[in-house]
Amino acid sequence: MGARKEVGAAPEVFVRALSALRAVVPRPEVLLEETPAPQRLAPHAVALSADVLTPADPDTELGTGRFVLLHDPAGHEAWQGTFRVVTYVRAELDHDMANDPLLTGVGWAWLTESLQGHGASFGSASGTVTRVSSESFGEISSEAASAQIEIRASWTPLDEAFGEHLLAWCELLCTTAGLPPVSPGVVPLPVRRRSTRR
Repeated sequence: MGARKEVGAAPEVFVRALSALRAVVPRPEVLLEETPAPQRLAPHAVALSADVLTPADPDTELGTGRFVLLHDPAGHEAWQGTFRVVTYVRAELDHDMANDPLLTGVGWAWLTESLQGHGASFGSASGTVTRVSSESFGEISSEAASAQIEIRASWTPLDEAFGEHLLAWCELLCTTAGLPPVSPGVVPLPVRRRSTRR
């Protein structure tokens, strides 16, 4: 991960959450970095961004996203807890997949199945799955058509396995970006990291 912002007098449970998130090592295609967190959503917050890079060409980005963990020691009625995860992922799609009427439901299932697969207990989940297709006309008609999927989701962790929540989100990002799952016991080849972010 990138530069870390110290939290000062943060509650011990939030310090443990930070340690768990910072210990996460995603699959090699994922470039995970700590970024400035939102200041007004909760008394304590940490944010991470991630890019999914093409294994054969690490300068080509397949998907991107952001993971934010919020903590309010006093609790939050809408969260039904003291922590809340707020995320989004975005990735390019081929047009056949973008036109699939089941895509949005499948996109939400990717999230819940990733969380369940990592044993990350959660509640009060909500979000949207959006697909956007664009085609150029007139003087720019030669530009290739494009399609994207975007998943915005939030949920309340029901445990302190914060690292598993982040790993589940990284899996969602990779699935959305079209990477095949890593089979148990198989060690993926490392990807050369970019020296700078665009």
